[in-house]
Amino acid sequence: FILSIRLALEETDENVKAKSLFNNSTSLTREDGLSSCARQPAVGAAPKAIRSYVYSRPPPWSEALPSIFVITPTYSRPVQKAELTRLANTFLHVQNLHWVVVEDAPRRTNLVSNLLEKTGINFTHLNVETPKSLKTPFWFPSQKARGTLQRNLGLHWLRENFNTTPPPEGVVYFADDDNTYSLEIFEEMRYTKKVSVWPVAFAGGLRYESLKLSPAGKVVGWKVAYDPKRPFAIDMAGFAISLRLILEKPQATFKLDRVKPGYQETSILQDLVTMDELEPRAANCTKVLVWHTRTEKPGLGNEGKYGFTDPRMEV
Repeated sequence: FILSIRLALEETDENVKAKSLFNNSTSLTREDGLSSCARQPAVGAAPKAIRSYVYSRPPPWSEALPSIFVITPTYSRPVQKAELTRLANTFLHVQNLHWVVVEDAPRRTNLVSNLLEKTGINFTHLNVETPKSLKTPFWFPSQKARGTLQRNLGLHWLRENFNTTPPPEGVVYFADDDNTYSLEIFEEMRYTKKVSVWPVAFAGGLRYESLKLSPAGKVVGWKVAYDPKRPFAIDMAGFAISLRLILEKPQATFKLDRVKPGYQETSILQDLVTMDELEPRAANCTKVLVWHTRTEKPGLGNEGKYGFTDPRMEV
């Protein structure tokens, strides 16, 4: 675990030296000099009740509404731009959202930088490369390193960013770039006190995974097929954490050492809450608002054979 944190920090020192997110005079910069941290201006106060999930593009920032910090690990592949574009089109409708995109790469790529600049979303763009020694073949059952250093760097950025300034009310959510999210889920998580939870579809070999609730509405177990004895048998897309709790518990990170497959979520949640403190959302976990989808790998068998596709064309 200590090794993994050191690797993340040593390889990303230049990416985490930003001052406060809310200081418009400073921002992270890319190699080409463009900003890698952007924010919408505040425009008035938010309505007391949100009656619609569709806003202008992008919705105005409100100091009266809790913020949502979404951390998304991403890596280079043929469908990367398509995945991030689809995700951005969802986030454009979510008020007070700041997108922390962390590339698994030795440097921030122009593809991701340009995409983020064009969306109009509040964002921070970081990178840390997963060392080859921590990567496993795609067919190997353990994928413990996938996205771990990237999520931890996103957490480190938040803790550094709010180290000397009062943090806003808000929540932290880990949104992989290949999942599908209802706009409702962001309003469900926005007022999280500690850790809020909900079902996730197409996970663990089931139509959906969920949580067992007591008659009083407390979480008492897990409706999962894979290893239901895990302390927190929940999908990465199935919980959000209060920003204040993240800042109060600096030891809470995703662990690498001695972590079995399926225990990444447990590795951070066990440092933050007990099962009894979990906050069920999505109508007491009776609604599916997140889908663990995966884009089909495109067939590229003819690429390069006929000479009429330009390899310089960004896809």
